[in-house]
Amino acid sequence: MKRTAFLFVSLAMALTLGVSGVAAQRIQPSGKKIGRDEHGHAIFQVQANGIEIGCKLIGSGEPLVMIIGLGQTMEQWPQEIVETLADQYQLILLDNRGMGHTTANDATFSVKLFAEDVMALLDALQVKKAHVLGYSMGSTTVQRLLLEYPQRFNKAIIHATSTDGSQVARNVAKAMKGKVPDNSTVQRQIEATTHWRTPLDKLPSIPNPVMLVVGTADAVVGVKSSKTLASAIPGAWLVQFKNATHFLMYEAPSEFARIVLTFLETDATVRPK
Repeated sequence: MKRTAFLFVSLAMALTLGVSGVAAQRIQPSGKKIGRDEHGHAIFQVQANGIEIGCKLIGSGEPLVMIIGLGQTMEQWPQEIVETLADQYQLILLDNRGMGHTTANDATFSVKLFAEDVMALLDALQVKKAHVLGYSMGSTTVQRLLLEYPQRFNKAIIHATSTDGSQVARNVAKAMKGKVPDNSTVQRQIEATTHWRTPLDKLPSIPNPVMLVVGTADAVVGVKSSKTLASAIPGAWLVQFKNATHFLMYEAPSEFARIVLTFLETDATVRPK
């Protein structure tokens, strides 16, 4: 009887490890390799959603998609954050449509289109489920992803976000002046941001664990939107960094990476027995 129980437990453990191994299976690059960044990471262009999407795969573990903000490229994630997160997760960094190594076409820019780009990239990489982190404009893309494709994501980090783009588009453009290129692509991104409105009535239906991160001195998007989302999404975390601005993750990269890891590693769901 003891031997049978031992074999049963051993089999259960083996199956569990097998499942975990599949979940954390290393993502294989897709598309064409076009070079390397200054840290030696390969850069790829993947054909998806009618364009070529520039991306990098860094680290190992469960996949974590990272979506950068308006006028920025994937190279502008703080290196300390990338290195810290890549120790435990396989990062999927991408350039937004029309920026960096990602091309654009005549399609009108919108948050919906940005979300479709992300999904097309995940499909091309054969990623069935991932964590996701979005900053500023990228955070609105994460909102859209959770509303439209919640089953494709595990946990989500929404950093420096907005529920009404019409109120922040000018602030974003002003804050980014001199920090991002002043070109037609950026103007198209600003236009897309201007039209963003969070469907507040749908937020309670989001099943994913979500963490909102915002600086109390963020003069671009403010803190109200993050508080609104945190109060409407069941079980959402709200983390406020005192005196931090819209550039919180650049001001406190170590602390930002630490809180992201804490959230990803914590099971905050209590299951009834």
